[in-house]
Amino acid sequence: MAGMIPRPFIDDLLVRVDIVDLIDSHLPLKKSGNSYVARCPFHTEKTPSFAVTRTKQLYHCFGCGAGGNAISFLMDFSHLSFVEAVEDLASFAGIEVPRESGNPSFKKSTATSSFQVLEQAASFYVEQLRNNPEASSAVDYLKNRGLSGEIAQEFHIGFAPNSWDSLSKKFKIQELVEAGLAIAKDTGGAYDRFRGRVVFPIRDRRGRVIGFGGRVLDDSLPKYLNSPETDVFHKGKEVYGLYELLSHNAKPSRILVVEGYMDVIALAQFGINYSVAALGTATSKEHLELLFRFSSEIVLCFDGDKAGQEASWRAVSAAFPSLRDGRQIKIMQLPLGIDPDNLIREKGLSYFEQKISESQALSDYFFERLSQGLNLSDLEGRASLINKAKTYLEKLPNGVFQELMQNKLKTLSKVETLNIFNKNTAANKQTNEQVDNKLSPIRLIISLLLQNPELIEQLESKNINWALIDLPGVKLLKKIVEIITSNPNISLPCLLELFRDQEEEKYIKIMMNHEFFISGTEIKEEFSGAIDRLISQGNENRLDQLIAKERESGLDAQQQKELLAMLAGLK
Repeated sequence: MAGMIPRPFIDDLLVRVDIVDLIDSHLPLKKSGNSYVARCPFHTEKTPSFAVTRTKQLYHCFGCGAGGNAISFLMDFSHLSFVEAVEDLASFAGIEVPRESGNPSFKKSTATSSFQVLEQAASFYVEQLRNNPEASSAVDYLKNRGLSGEIAQEFHIGFAPNSWDSLSKKFKIQELVEAGLAIAKDTGGAYDRFRGRVVFPIRDRRGRVIGFGGRVLDDSLPKYLNSPETDVFHKGKEVYGLYELLSHNAKPSRILVVEGYMDVIALAQFGINYSVAALGTATSKEHLELLFRFSSEIVLCFDGDKAGQEASWRAVSAAFPSLRDGRQIKIMQLPLGIDPDNLIREKGLSYFEQKISESQALSDYFFERLSQGLNLSDLEGRASLINKAKTYLEKLPNGVFQELMQNKLKTLSKVETLNIFNKNTAANKQTNEQVDNKLSPIRLIISLLLQNPELIEQLESKNINWALIDLPGVKLLKKIVEIITSNPNISLPCLLELFRDQEEEKYIKIMMNHEFFISGTEIKEEFSGAIDRLISQGNENRLDQLIAKERESGLDAQQQKELLAMLAGLK
């Protein structure tokens, strides 16, 4: 597993695997013309808009815009990292993943070692809870909290002995430090991080232990202690209980976000097995984006105290960039002094689920919170509301929900002409018209070249003077030309892979999937005409620049010669 995956292997893998066969093994496809279709797995729809094209080896949803190659599909469908998706794709193809040597291998081998140590430490802690007489206080604590042996086993709850070296005796010091299980001493050696605590293993969505949370059994501080950031544990990107949740239901209708480990475990024991908790940090955009991969509805259920109320507001504030159409966030506000654990034990499952169903919509919660302390019957109060709301609403993705939130603000502020998305709307309208209605020459060239790399010969025969073409998109076109020139037989999936995580990736996906109802010689003619129009646009642009400069500051001898030549060419 150590080392980076060679790029040639990834390219070969994408060529080996037929994307239709791959996706059909996860999602039944039906033949429709030149494509295979299904209902999109990434958003709810009644009629199929998810298309897989064998000739392109790409998939694309015309409803939500999801698309990409075989690796992209596995990442999105199975919620895998890039490396995990490559490994799964290789497994599907029945081949081993090679690894390159070099500096990156050290980091990878460190991560692999950490996974092993963390897994063994989790087993050690579980064994201590069961067999160590010192763990009686931990057992009493769990029983007093009403946890059953079955739920403790499901979540692999354990006990860390109150010793400075219980782990150091069993594992290498350096491995413990790298895994976050031990703290290095300035004088050499190390001591165990978790001591005299009930420990809760934190698992990633593949079930691997990536860290721990530990709770004290007395009044010492800190009450809760989490693993530090390591090569395998990033608390800002992980949530507690997700693996257990997905084990019960890979596509839950909703996910409940609570504050602590014990809330997650207690709720699971009473039948609410779709809750998770942030790991000692505020619920962030990254947390929400992770959860939205699995469910379209998230319910925030924090403790009924001031800290819980503030946690709800911070989570709502962080959510706005993630609120695309089809996603929903609700807020379940609890009575003062009550947490989810208390509520479900006192009132039972039916009452708790009823309260979930009565949760407040984010839109109502948001405007209710912003309106506190404002007098909306006067102009100043309504102006203040607009000013406060604008900061948040500007972060919303374009769509129906964005428009509805603006309409709600119009109603509350009584300003019917309000349009805080004016600039964004105009820009998006222009972009949509350019892409969807009539492609500009540069976009047409890029789209045709992506889908027909053999057209590179025709482009090269034109002897384009790139220095004269200072137009939007030319930089990307030159980049694509360089890639195809260096790799004449490159396939669409491999070409797309070269743009992964780059700013041009989204645009490349759109252009790769643009439909052309022409073929054969018509494609060549369309491509040639687009190049000629591009060259003409470039010349006109350069001519305008020279004329403008002549009027403003004059031209040097070379520029005057260039201008005369261009003017002569117009005759």
